[in-house]
Amino acid sequence: MNTNISQLEPTIIWKNFYALTQVPRPSKHEEKVRNFLVEWAKEHDISSKVDEIGNVIFSKPATQGMEHHKGIILQAHMDMVPQKNSDKKHDFEKDPIEACIDGEWVTANGTTLGADNGMGVAAIMAVMESKDLQHGHLEALITVDEETGMTGAFGLKKGELKGTTLLNLDSEEEGELCIGCAGGLDATVTIPYRVENTPADSTAFTVNIKGLKGGHSGVDIHLGRGNANKISARLLALLMQKVRAQICSITGGNMRNAIPREAEFTVAIPNAKAEKIEKLIEKFTKVVKSELSVVDPDFTVECSKVALPKEAITKSSANKIVRFLYAVPNGVIRMSDTMPMVETSTNMAIVKTENGVLSVSCLLRSSVDSAKEELGQTMVMIAKLAGGKCELSGAYPGWKPNVKSPVLKVMKDVYTELFGSEPSIGAIHAGLECGLFAGVYKDWDMISFGPTIMYPHSPDEKVHIGSVEKFWKYLTETLKSL
Repeated sequence: MNTNISQLEPTIIWKNFYALTQVPRPSKHEEKVRNFLVEWAKEHDISSKVDEIGNVIFSKPATQGMEHHKGIILQAHMDMVPQKNSDKKHDFEKDPIEACIDGEWVTANGTTLGADNGMGVAAIMAVMESKDLQHGHLEALITVDEETGMTGAFGLKKGELKGTTLLNLDSEEEGELCIGCAGGLDATVTIPYRVENTPADSTAFTVNIKGLKGGHSGVDIHLGRGNANKISARLLALLMQKVRAQICSITGGNMRNAIPREAEFTVAIPNAKAEKIEKLIEKFTKVVKSELSVVDPDFTVECSKVALPKEAITKSSANKIVRFLYAVPNGVIRMSDTMPMVETSTNMAIVKTENGVLSVSCLLRSSVDSAKEELGQTMVMIAKLAGGKCELSGAYPGWKPNVKSPVLKVMKDVYTELFGSEPSIGAIHAGLECGLFAGVYKDWDMISFGPTIMYPHSPDEKVHIGSVEKFWKYLTETLKSL
């Protein structure tokens, strides 16, 4: 396994990205990477500060002869999504990422890579330390907690930055310029349940849904990949019907913005019917595996006997839980009428039973605010039908495309001149911080671009080596031309 990624070209980006992989930076735990960035700035004699919310801001004066150019802001986020395979031992708050070269790609050993958005941060570091680029006055905004709450963007104060053109380096398709994104809304459902003593004449089994690819709940939602929580609900309904299974516990997913790849539940089955569970699960697995044969060929279900839990959820409560999990919308709700992209979607991301309460976390996305709000009300109504409640929170706006953007025109021309073809222009069904920035800095002209990153928010995440070189060339020429 070749782990020497710091020697890849352009080394000025890859050495910084490698350095970032050595610093733990999961969302909500950015202290180490923030300190790393501040110390790095000191070592390179780069002006830096940390704002009230914890964002890091760099600044660099214009190069000689470029002082009259408008100020430019480079922007990325410092946190990463912490996802790993179940057989991988890794503590995201302590351990470095094991990045390695796999043909034309850089990936990680059993975990997310953090190219989202480490590549953007590494590019900012490269621009700031470079001595031979031409550019106007530069600022860099590296935000905290983009992945789980956009806390850094929400907390950005007016007046912190002076530039008027923002280059967001958080897109994931080289050759594409992003000029809009979806807004988001968190839906958290809680449903109380009752428990009783588990019948003594029962056998307990723990069932694991595994082998799914998961992925980014915005970027990958249209791919139709299996959702471990939805599959879990489907199998639970079958076992309750066929072998009178009693639910003891359910857990699945761990990130609100990632399609859940794994889920686990424990059930108690009357001894007289216990021997049937293996054949039922085998048949179920074949059916679902056939349905997902193209998008999730490695799907599997594992079942093992375990010690009998003391308590199980009552039949009436279990019926409410499974009916709710079965009925909750998931996946693409509507395609856009104006652009070739998803308009509205939802992802049933996290499911957990604990202390007499089922909690379910979903991230709703839409480029149409009213559609997002309507989907939220759908969640509220379904929760009520199940005897629970739904709290809607963390709403953030979408970013409305501006096809007459001055920076868009310049960057289209630069790309065509550099590479002999026009870039594609579009919007993304994921949350970018640009929508929040627009509410505070209404005069900013914004665009988003980046290298090619596949399967973000999953352990299959990888970044294309050749696209990084094109991205760097494009970024530096853009800074010269704006």
